[in-house]
Amino acid sequence: MQAFVTGGTGFLGSNVVRKLLDKGARVKALSRAGSDLSNLEGLDIELVPGDLTDAATWQSALEGCDALFHVAADYRLWVPDPERMFEVNVEGTRQVLEAAIEKGVDKIVYTSTVGALAYPVEGEVSDEESEPSREDMVGPYKQSKFEAELVARKLAADGHPIVIVLPSTPIGPGDIKPTPTGKVIVDCLNGKMPGYVNTGLNLIDVRDCAEGHLLAAEKGQPGGRYILGNRNITLKDMLEIVSSYAGIKPPRFQIPYVIAYAYALFDTFVADYITKKPPVASVVGVKLASHYMYFDASKAVKQLGLPQNPLEDALHDAVDWFREKGYVKKNG
Repeated sequence: MQAFVTGGTGFLGSNVVRKLLDKGARVKALSRAGSDLSNLEGLDIELVPGDLTDAATWQSALEGCDALFHVAADYRLWVPDPERMFEVNVEGTRQVLEAAIEKGVDKIVYTSTVGALAYPVEGEVSDEESEPSREDMVGPYKQSKFEAELVARKLAADGHPIVIVLPSTPIGPGDIKPTPTGKVIVDCLNGKMPGYVNTGLNLIDVRDCAEGHLLAAEKGQPGGRYILGNRNITLKDMLEIVSSYAGIKPPRFQIPYVIAYAYALFDTFVADYITKKPPVASVVGVKLASHYMYFDASKAVKQLGLPQNPLEDALHDAVDWFREKGYVKKNG
């Protein structure tokens, strides 16, 4: 199989690339100028220089490909230029999916997010049938991914071979940016998290999430949507697992939501109008933390065979990787 992977230099995408190579596939990976290529170091792949929003730079690379894995996305909870995020996440998705269809690619897997689903009702979990409204989408990332998934669903409804996967929160080694959740882990390891907010999330080992992409290409129904997740866990419990393994004290006290929100308002204002650098706590992040983001991945487990490896192993591997790569101060 010849596969084209967008976002292949990133956290999740590089794991998709590795899984494809393990299966004997030949891989082309889109690479933006200036991308950190360390996650692909030593891999026998073809790098395709280009920009997702400029089809002329990568369209010819789809020739002869059997599969497209569109993993690329601008994933940040705060951005100085939301328009650029929409350009990448929505219009970039439209361009790459339409190009793959035009080139006759047989299998197309689009990476959405559980953030494009409705918030779980308190005490319950959401699944693939949890349809949100646009008003439910907090912040440009969720808004843009919601719009991008609508593009993918429309093309699938028109009869094209598109399967949609919705990762929850991947964790593990290789989180180079890092992602917002990876940053929480790094901050915990560096002693920068004196407290935590009362929230919960669904975690999955990034390697299992990557495997889910290949399983979706192999077994997924065109037009089907599959949550790629594993265990629902509170943020407090996640930080205790990280701290216990790292041999440090976990954050001790719960930060009231009103205090977290007030701090985020100030920090985001400073980022927006003064520093133009990401805030420590964004308003969007705190708003999202006001919901327990619990999800049910049983459809992907039953229909695709999505692996459910222990989250503790993934968190331990993340700690080891962050330490090895210098994200953690020496006494952390």
